[in-house]
Amino acid sequence: MYGKSSKSVLVFFCLVLMASLIAACGGSSSGKPAPSESNSGGSAAPQESDNGSGTENGPLSLEDWGKKIAEKHKGTEIKLAFASHPSTDAFQKMTKSFEELTGIKVRWEVMEQTYLKNKQLMDITAKTGTYDVLMVDNFWNDEYISKNVATPLNSYLDDSSLTPEWFDYDDIVPAYRNMFAKQDGTVYGIPTAGETRFIAYRKDLFEKYDKQPPKTMDEYLELAKFFNGKEDGLYGVAMRAQRGIHFASGLMSIMYNFSDGILDQKTGEITMDDPSMVQALQFYVDLLQNAPPDVASYTHEEAVSAFMSGKVAMWLDATAIAPWILDPKKSKVYDKVGFMPTPEGPAGRASALAGWTMAISEQSKNKDAAWAFIVYMNSKLSSKEYIQHGGVLVRTSQFEDPELAGDDVMYPVVLEALKDANALMERGVSWVPPHEKLGQMLDRVGYYGSMALSNEMTVADAAEKAQKELEDIVKE
Repeated sequence: MYGKSSKSVLVFFCLVLMASLIAACGGSSSGKPAPSESNSGGSAAPQESDNGSGTENGPLSLEDWGKKIAEKHKGTEIKLAFASHPSTDAFQKMTKSFEELTGIKVRWEVMEQTYLKNKQLMDITAKTGTYDVLMVDNFWNDEYISKNVATPLNSYLDDSSLTPEWFDYDDIVPAYRNMFAKQDGTVYGIPTAGETRFIAYRKDLFEKYDKQPPKTMDEYLELAKFFNGKEDGLYGVAMRAQRGIHFASGLMSIMYNFSDGILDQKTGEITMDDPSMVQALQFYVDLLQNAPPDVASYTHEEAVSAFMSGKVAMWLDATAIAPWILDPKKSKVYDKVGFMPTPEGPAGRASALAGWTMAISEQSKNKDAAWAFIVYMNSKLSSKEYIQHGGVLVRTSQFEDPELAGDDVMYPVVLEALKDANALMERGVSWVPPHEKLGQMLDRVGYYGSMALSNEMTVADAAEKAQKELEDIVKE
């Protein structure tokens, strides 16, 4: 593990790489569990920084900003549509202090992410204005922009009375704020949980059987086979594999280490039946043969739960979820875990650059109150409290804060994984394919991939059928 000085160098190097990349590049089928609604518990308000002077002509202090918001919006209720996620947990813990400061009442609706998207789109289509603040996966961006789901935020960001200096938009990691929160200069969301993907593994099991973490995809599969059934109730891996979008998302965790993905991002040509893509799908199906028998029902929640229960040797998924693994209240293996970047494959090193944003629904009747919530929760002033409650790093200052990054076992590996994400983009490939019908495309990839997993067809047939359907989708 890295020392603090080495970590600082790595942080700087990684951020420079991402910033330079931005300059170079410019600018469903799952079940529907019932949503859970709750009014969150409380936490102390964030401490003000020196720039919140509150003078008549100077920057607005947190207290003065809160008074101005309360004068206009006290008693207003805003409703939120969010996914079950560590960042959501953190924001809920911070909500009481926001309500006390502004007089705005917050009502949470938290649900599984596929159901979340459906609810958000239904609200927009019906023009009911049920929700004010939306949690948006960057997979949905092109579709949401084309359907006018989210309100452009530039005017809010430019208004110092609505967005005080202590919000500090420029402190958000450049790759996050530019790659999945903005399009053609228009900001549609504020990053709340930037992520890449990496492996968590059971250090105790690896030490017990004298095994080393995998450096290549071949080694990853070999280790999954080795641990699968090695002990009573033990399985090799846990990953997303629920039929449809979740299977496709899990496939994407390893796909770019074999190929350039399901479409040529320069020409728009569908490449699902390319030999390298078929190889990636075959590898994923083979890997999942070493997962728990109910893996075909796994979203990200079931996959991480299986790993946290202690019955799985390895897990590959989003870094934003990893705080759950290290939480002794949630995880039986919190003190037995190591992390490492996604192993190298035939196409080289690659990893995800993805995440979530907070957006204002275009149908919201309380847009200014919704923006006040977004400002408070995502400001630099609140960022330390957010991380301490289990939130996910998205700001440069968070990575550089030794009190936050400190000796955390995850952060050096997160930064290594972000370097792999940068390597993928240097290949000219965006981890999230830029297409407004991406959701439909991934749903069909995941449908046929899961059929191959259940032996309803061969991998080659699954790739061929997906190829034809994807070609039809992009022609529509």
